[in-house]
Amino acid sequence: MTSSSAAPRLTRPDGSPVRVLVVDDEANLTELLSMALRYEGWDVRTAGTGTAAVRAAKEFGPDAVVLDMMLPDFDGMEVLRRMREHDEAVPVLFLTAKDAVEDRVAGLTAGGDDYVTKPFSLEEVVARVRALMRRTAVSTGEGSPLLVVGDLTLDEDSHEVTRGGEEISLTATEFELLRYLMRNPRRVLSKAQILDRVWSYDFGGQANVVELYISYLRKKIDAGRDPMIHTMRGAGYVLKPVG
Repeated sequence: MTSSSAAPRLTRPDGSPVRVLVVDDEANLTELLSMALRYEGWDVRTAGTGTAAVRAAKEFGPDAVVLDMMLPDFDGMEVLRRMREHDEAVPVLFLTAKDAVEDRVAGLTAGGDDYVTKPFSLEEVVARVRALMRRTAVSTGEGSPLLVVGDLTLDEDSHEVTRGGEEISLTATEFELLRYLMRNPRRVLSKAQILDRVWSYDFGGQANVVELYISYLRKKIDAGRDPMIHTMRGAGYVLKPVG
């Protein structure tokens, strides 16, 4: 098995191994995934049911979750909902046997950050999980600055976001999307550019995921305020300070 271990090893801010929870009722698949993730030097815990997954998430405090959509007791979206009650920002990679666009988007709409469709390669899953954790505080960076656009601020170290002094809670993917917009204020960014930067791979033409997450951001950043996120028809999106 080839490995992405040549890439910089990810750790928690305290230097300990990052933690990944793998949830799937297929024991052979869970074992293979765990082996591939441990090969990266990561601490891995597994669960075979939704109930066990929710319990493990509370006890283990994972930095990322690999979550099967179909489980014996309740589906992955319900598992995600219960996990997010405890940790609203933990990034989740959905595993699904379904290849329909609606099923992919359903997982993302429910709050998942990414998905892979079975069958998949172990290398692909490792790469996707690594990309997810780069969006979170697991990737510690080098003295990241405070980004400020108008009355909107984003702290790349603490992952705190405020507008007009009011704190705004974002998921890992929402945060990465906003960070990209704030690093490029007044610049029109195309859907293709956003897909490449935020998701780090081609969604196979599924640019509607960008529209979906832009709508999420607008509800949190612009709701009840003068809008900062603007759609440039046929071109993309731009973040501009008010006034």
